Amino acid sequence: MSFTYAEVGATRTGDLPDGYQKLRVSRVVGHGPEAYRKAGEALMTFRMHRRIPVGLVLDRPRAAPDGLVTVRLAGVIKAPCRIIWTVEDETETGWAYGTLEGHPERGEESFLLELRPDGAVTLTVTAFSRAAHPLARLAEPLIPAMQRLYALRCCAVLRRLAR
Repeated sequence: MSFTYAEVGATRTGDLPDGYQKLRVSRVVGHGPEAYRKAGEALMTFRMHRRIPVGLVLDRPRAAPDGLVTVRLAGVIKAPCRIIWTVEDETETGWAYGTLEGHPERGEESFLLELRPDGAVTLTVTAFSRAAHPLARLAEPLIPAMQRLYALRCCAVLRRLAR
């Protein structure tokens, strides 16, 4: 299955494309290497998403490029995605996925954990999207607020998992 948008990988470069609604939310989720390790493991194994809770169908237990992730919401919305990039090193851990055919939106979302020089551990959720399905177009005015609430929920859940 192909991506439903042309700007694949833009969340990694930070140069988000025009013509989309954009989101960037960043929050401190812990402090120090142990919090970074715990949060990174929860992020890469989808534990954060499961605790939100979001229904997930995965083709592998850990985030990896080309991994398929189908998000299920309220038992009716089925949103297929493919992981585009991952990073796991001493100061950055995270991944991004992009939308595939059948997703109600077009675009990309990333979850990037950083261990900063001062010891702060931050999660940044970055996304760009626009409606792909007629029903999503009807809800489009509500989408930015819903995405922001989702990103804030990710940060709160990861903060608990990093303890």
